[in-house]
Amino acid sequence: MFHQSGGCCDGSAPMCYPRGEFLLGTRDVYLGEIEGCPFYMGADQFERWKHTQLIIDVVAGRGAGFSVEAPRGLRFLTRSRVLDEAELGALEAIRPT
Repeated sequence: MFHQSGGCCDGSAPMCYPRGEFLLGTRDVYLGEIEGCPFYMGADQFERWKHTQLIIDVVAGRGAGFSVEAPRGLRFLTRSRVLDEAELGALEAIRPT
């Protein structure tokens, strides 16, 4: 599973854990899946990023100490772009009330 780190020790990298080894909080938000793996983010962070598309990439480099890619010489990286007005409108239309 993936969890978008909010900073501190792991920076702001997306972290990947074996399924069941990361305890989700009651305020974690499910964002979707990456290759069949669920992807979450804390609610406070989601409020700051909800207007963006997140693009998770893998690049060469030193990964974070707790993420599964760390010993492989790779790291996950979050890239983003701001959604346009039409995309934001489409999201508003599908949000539950």
